[in-house]
Amino acid sequence: MLIVDSQVHTWAASTIERPWPANTVPHREVPIGTDDLLLEMNQAHVDRAILVPPSWEGGRNDLALAAAQKYPNRFAVMGRIPMTRIAGAQGELIDWCKQQGMLGLRLAFNNHNASSMFESGQLNWVWEEAESAGIPIMILVWHANVYFINQIAIKYPNLKIVMDHFSLNSSLRDGLAFENFDQLLAIAKCKNIAVKASALPCYTNDIYPYRSLHQYVKKAYDAFGPQRMFWGTDLSRSPISYRQQVLMFTEEMPFLSTEDLTWIMGRGICEWLKWDF
Repeated sequence: MLIVDSQVHTWAASTIERPWPANTVPHREVPIGTDDLLLEMNQAHVDRAILVPPSWEGGRNDLALAAAQKYPNRFAVMGRIPMTRIAGAQGELIDWCKQQGMLGLRLAFNNHNASSMFESGQLNWVWEEAESAGIPIMILVWHANVYFINQIAIKYPNLKIVMDHFSLNSSLRDGLAFENFDQLLAIAKCKNIAVKASALPCYTNDIYPYRSLHQYVKKAYDAFGPQRMFWGTDLSRSPISYRQQVLMFTEEMPFLSTEDLTWIMGRGICEWLKWDF
């Protein structure tokens, strides 16, 4: 079975030559470099990973692209455009995926200003250019803003969208985190929307194998199906080992068949992003 992690961060330390934006905090004090990640992947039997450049490095995609170009069978990139200049970045997506190793765009709206950004229309060019250029987008929003993504998916039916981390809020746990989960499930009717079942242990006070989370995975599975639900870890903030992240799905969720797992654990994300395998 092909195992593909739908989200991992790698980064380098902040230096004078390559400084981070002010007041940013990484998931881990010690950076995860390409070689570090490869070692962890090999030990956990993870074949591939989608690299998402982390927010604390700003809008840089250089390290992730370098890794994807050096190891094209192991890494690919969902790149960033800095949110501080996204309103004036029209035209950048036209040749976005001509960068070797780049498969799409990742946008994060996990803050209280997200609704105003969607309502303002300043992002309209992103959806238009991405649909026209065939660029898939991974989006992190909270449940309260899933409504906006539904509208976008309807207006741009050829735009492929992936909802990150089940659209959960990192400050909440268990029942509070999943209180409005049905809002995410409702947009499964849009066939151009998929979900990442990623970083889930970060949203509970339960312990491995996180049986309290299985009901939500089952609900997402029932709504989106195995071909539109992608396993992932967000490894740099994982409270458990990489191997346990794999086994939680492959060994601990009996409602997932072998065929289901083939899609969820790797084939689905590769086909969605057109990453050959």
